[in-house]
Amino acid sequence: MDLTRFVNDLQQHLAIAAAAGGPEAQELASRLLAPLNAATRLVLLESLSAAASEITREMAPGGVDIRLRGQDPEFVVTLPEHESLFTDSPLQDTRPVPGNDVSPQAMGDDGGVTRTTLRLPEPLKLRVEAAAGGEGMSVNSWLIKVVSSALEPQSRRSPRRDSSAGQSLTGWVQ
Repeated sequence: MDLTRFVNDLQQHLAIAAAAGGPEAQELASRLLAPLNAATRLVLLESLSAAASEITREMAPGGVDIRLRGQDPEFVVTLPEHESLFTDSPLQDTRPVPGNDVSPQAMGDDGGVTRTTLRLPEPLKLRVEAAAGGEGMSVNSWLIKVVSSALEPQSRRSPRRDSSAGQSLTGWVQ
């Protein structure tokens, strides 16, 4: 994005305002133009940065960053990864997307999909990604599987070993 147009526009407005003040004001304005050039660019960059921060908050987990290329800012938009659970229209076609191990029944009767932002500490995120990859699943599918499993009634879950329940053996084996 070229800021020169905006800086020049501000300088032109300053010159017009100074003309109304007479020759002394015009002389002062012309001496202020050079230092105001850098200050104007800085203020514009700060306002663009603040705007990018607001946009990033609204579109989390995606975001907007500003990078400088010389004196000109460049916007970099990072879109969130979108992992759809179903084909184009989930209410009309409830077949799972190929490669997705989560059935619509695992999510409820209607098979509707909602979006939830989950903020994980980086070490936990890495462990989740590794576990999902180890099962050949996307992170989204793995999380749905784990949450669905955790919410199943206890009687339908596979029995777990509890070492504190006295299930240890002692003795000799030949």
